[in-house]
Amino acid sequence: MTLKNVLMINAVSSGATGLLLVAMPALFANLFKVNKIIPFVEVGIFLILFSLFVIVAAHQSPIRKGWIRFIIGIDITWVMASIITVVALFSLISTVGSIIILAIGGWVGLMAYLQTRNLKIA
Repeated sequence: MTLKNVLMINAVSSGATGLLLVAMPALFANLFKVNKIIPFVEVGIFLILFSLFVIVAAHQSPIRKGWIRFIIGIDITWVMASIITVVALFSLISTVGSIIILAIGGWVGLMAYLQTRNLKIA
């Protein structure tokens, strides 16, 4: 798999998740057993903007390695923030919410790994 392909998978999955969060924040608030929907909308907007940046980065010719390192840094930060969030909010959110956060964190970690591996090849 090429770096461009991994970046596009990252962009599509981030963008789709962002659109779902913005379009249906009440559904996610219900899954997480919380009353506030604004955090879901805010995370969704971030993910949409992030996905647009990743798309632009994927289509650079040549690919700008500094941009890819920045994307990898954001992905790693997301993984660490996911773990911290689950630990800090475990008693305040549902088990389903914790599983969703960790599953997405695992996916993002995979994207960071694949991007790092392919960046070394590029």
